[in-house]
Amino acid sequence: MNERVSPKTGNTQNDLLSRAMRLLSQRDHSEDELRRKLTAQPFFSRAKFSNNTSSPSCDEPIDPAVVEQVIDYCYQHNWLDDRRFATRYIGSRSRKGYGAQRIRSELMQKGVDKEVVQTALAECDIDWCEQAKEVAQRKFGDPLPKEWKDKAKVQRYLLYRGFFQEEIQSIYRDFA
Repeated sequence: MNERVSPKTGNTQNDLLSRAMRLLSQRDHSEDELRRKLTAQPFFSRAKFSNNTSSPSCDEPIDPAVVEQVIDYCYQHNWLDDRRFATRYIGSRSRKGYGAQRIRSELMQKGVDKEVVQTALAECDIDWCEQAKEVAQRKFGDPLPKEWKDKAKVQRYLLYRGFFQEEIQSIYRDFA
């Protein structure tokens, strides 16, 4: 990768690449998420700190072409992969007790393509009905409430956590 200094900003590809590597070493990111973080202000390069200035300028825009080159470089080296990100994100959020509907929404907000999200959800081996039951039992105890008012609380809670109505109804139909 050639180090190319953007004439307007003074940001180099290596500065952005270092930032991308640091971000990706902490956790997986979607392409859109990484792009937003690379272009976020303020971005301080090491070169600016060495000029004996007390505070670097943070209002200089970052060259989008350089950001695209860094994104392409990350793809070429398999550091960035939306499919892998979606799969790992689904596993992580499901273990925290969230349902497919909420996870789908969160992935879409992170800029992951709808087709990638649908494929990743279809390929995951999570039993969402069993997951909904476990989340409800963790919150409300075992056995689950039988009174209508208490059942409504369970339902609202599980809807908030992102489970579908059919999965919630299966708790009482299939596991009761």
